[in-house]
Amino acid sequence: MRSSVTFSALALFGTLAAAQTSLIPPSIRMAPQGVEYMCGGSAKDEAAFMHMVAPRWAASFEFAVNDKGHHHLPVAARVKVRNPYNGDVVLDVPSAGPMMLARLEPGSYEVDVTLGGLTLTQPINVLIGQPARAVFLWPSNFDMASAMPRSGGQTTALLSTRE
Repeated sequence: MRSSVTFSALALFGTLAAAQTSLIPPSIRMAPQGVEYMCGGSAKDEAAFMHMVAPRWAASFEFAVNDKGHHHLPVAARVKVRNPYNGDVVLDVPSAGPMMLARLEPGSYEVDVTLGGLTLTQPINVLIGQPARAVFLWPSNFDMASAMPRSGGQTTALLSTRE
């Protein structure tokens, strides 16, 4: 009886520990331009967390590739936010997931997101108390392989000889 109680307690502790570690939110970072931002959303619980906190951030961006109703979520896109009137860059960072939240000042911006050499641009307007949202959806014929980081810089092919 005592061993089953101990086992149950250990199982409960392990489950709680696993649940707790999976709910660690992405870290808030500071861009060189002085804007706070947060990236993530690759895991289901992380995406749910980011959707939950998005209304508390001035701007939210989502990145995806449209493939017959399924979205392949890119892991690394370059995000550049600039003032459309004078061209000043207010945020220029790599994303680390399919979602990004940014604490932009109220105003109008042009957002350029580059993935695999293809840049998509959208305007956003950030108003006080009203978060802006933009979804960047690359076309279905986009070559996702070109956006993935190269491993080791070499490609290996297996060739068979004819006899």
